[in-house]
Amino acid sequence: MDWIRLTKSGKDLTGLKGRLIEVTEEELKKHNKKDDCWICIRGLVYNVSPYMEYHPGGEDELMKAAGSDGTDLFDQVHRWVNYESMLKECLVGRMAIKPAVPKDYREEKKVVNGMLPKSQVTDALAKEGPRSPSYDWFQTDSLVTIVIYTKQKDINLDSVIVDHQDDSFRAEIIIKDYSYIIHLGLSHEIQEDLSVRVVENVGKIEIVLKKKENTSWKRLGHPLENHDSLVPKKGLHYRKCQLISKEGVTHDTKLFCLMLPPSTHLQVPIGQHVYLKLPITGTEIVKPYTPVSDFLLSEVKEPVILNNKYIYFLIKIYPAGLFTPELDHLQIGDFVSVSNPEGNFKISQFQELEDLILLAAGTGFTPMVKILTYALTNIPSLRKVKLMFFNKTEDDIIWRSQLEKLAFKDKRFDVEFVVSAPTSEWNGKRGHISPALLSEFLKRSLDKSKVLVCICGPTPFTEQGIRLLHDLNFSKDEIHSFTA
Repeated sequence: MDWIRLTKSGKDLTGLKGRLIEVTEEELKKHNKKDDCWICIRGLVYNVSPYMEYHPGGEDELMKAAGSDGTDLFDQVHRWVNYESMLKECLVGRMAIKPAVPKDYREEKKVVNGMLPKSQVTDALAKEGPRSPSYDWFQTDSLVTIVIYTKQKDINLDSVIVDHQDDSFRAEIIIKDYSYIIHLGLSHEIQEDLSVRVVENVGKIEIVLKKKENTSWKRLGHPLENHDSLVPKKGLHYRKCQLISKEGVTHDTKLFCLMLPPSTHLQVPIGQHVYLKLPITGTEIVKPYTPVSDFLLSEVKEPVILNNKYIYFLIKIYPAGLFTPELDHLQIGDFVSVSNPEGNFKISQFQELEDLILLAAGTGFTPMVKILTYALTNIPSLRKVKLMFFNKTEDDIIWRSQLEKLAFKDKRFDVEFVVSAPTSEWNGKRGHISPALLSEFLKRSLDKSKVLVCICGPTPFTEQGIRLLHDLNFSKDEIHSFTA
């Protein structure tokens, strides 16, 4: 908030009195000191000297990119941060375009202005990444079908993200660490609803659009940014989602339901998170959250397709916080921007799994919700699922009754609640994460059963938990920690 106030003060933060300049690499290199620090992010140059004392990661982290292109470093640490908004008053100008690289030059791979020249992208992908997909389209009197041939066999509906806003149509296919983008200004209007179908064994995707008028299209549309390209996953795409409901779950935690736009297809994979974005005092603030199911227990297993227009979040409201009070003040019908999913959890970690152990603290329970439901319904080899759920007080326990009912209903599932500040009436376990609490709880159902331990909570909890798991001889491959 102090930084926001400074940016609104009218003070010249660039040192250029409002001028924007074209910056050469040579000029950028000169500004590499704490009191004169310029950094390039995606082709835009910022004077970050005034921001030094406000940077949450400290001055040393910023200085790693002083006088250079910091795009890769920024992406590694927090690519979800809206730097354009945070640093807009520090904008010096654009990087000058470099001379073209000779066609026979194959060794240079340095990223300039946050982007590789297209020829280098092709070379890099040929050596390191997947084959580039291709697409085609055909039409009937009422429909337009876009067909994408991914040349991959592990593509599913979670891999496909489609947005149609105004005249812009954008489809993103997630292929390992890359995104294949179809991005067009459509030549004609379409109806709001669209459908997506995936033929998994051949990696073919069909996106069906409904024409507004039954006329013949001579062309699909004109290309927009990154159209028909396979690029490393960088940056996040957002769409505005409408708040449908919010209801109390505990004294300080609420279940929020957001509805995707009708012309969006987005399914958040199990174990992944998204970013919610709100404008607060003129600046866009972003926070990561893991979607949950709307309810832990379900008598009827509904197909995912019926529920894919709604995203649910369990969010703790911090009265003194910056983001969650604003979120809590939203009225039904207001909008929140939601990003594409992120995360490194892979469903393949469940293959032939026999024991699943979940360690959660507070709202670190949220990634466990879908994992728990998926594991009990989709892993034939599973013998046991155990959840140890840490909270400060008994009143803080999210969905306690649902967890207890699930344990009663499915004998493969056990839950233990641990409270650090219990009342005198509390009969359960007490304390913080420790060897004494974990050693017995972490026992496998069989001596050599395949096990996965998932852990999520505040950073000190997660770090301590991982150390204890290693001390108890769990291997790196047997542990997955959720961080964002």
